[in-house]
Amino acid sequence: MNQILEQLGTYGIVPVVVLQDAAKAEPLAEALCKGGLACAEVTFRTDAAEESIRIMSEKFPEMLVGAGTVLTIEQADCAVKAGAKFIVSPGLNPEVVKWCQAHEVPVIPGIVTPTEMEQAIGLGLTMVKFFPAEPAGGLPMIKAMAAPYTGMRFMPTGGINAANLEEYLSCDKILCCGGSWMVKSNLVKAGAFDKIRELTAEARKLADSIRK
Repeated sequence: MNQILEQLGTYGIVPVVVLQDAAKAEPLAEALCKGGLACAEVTFRTDAAEESIRIMSEKFPEMLVGAGTVLTIEQADCAVKAGAKFIVSPGLNPEVVKWCQAHEVPVIPGIVTPTEMEQAIGLGLTMVKFFPAEPAGGLPMIKAMAAPYTGMRFMPTGGINAANLEEYLSCDKILCCGGSWMVKSNLVKAGAFDKIRELTAEARKLADSIRK
């Protein structure tokens, strides 16, 4: 598996970040790094996403900054040029996957059915996002899907929090989980970066205790 993806696995959690204001990118990245999660999936749902990725990547080069909610090749290109080290999408778009592979950028597309899983395998992928995790059946569904597709690893996202993290990370098919509970939009908007750092540290400690 790609080295960047393996590194995400060492964290166990990938904070899923929505930034409306790029000015908050640097203090947010600092809070995540100081809290022990030097990684983030910055979603391309806002106009501030591209600049936020650029700021986080430049100010914290040791941080694994990726782009999420990438729906098009154009978005993937913008994200990578801004410094994104990996691409995450809510669904499986073969064109986006092939573009990332051609540019040697790790890509984690979303899947939720065996048919999509076989598409991912056909594209040579060994890791997929399971999204939306909780509404789509959670860990029981992942285990059922993983049974016939033994070489695939998962990054479940959607409804993951401190209360159910252990359930997910205890499964050897799961490399890491995407979660936003330590970077809630109201905390980011309020500039509560000390609280974000505290929640991040708690999340990292929890992940480490599960996988010790």
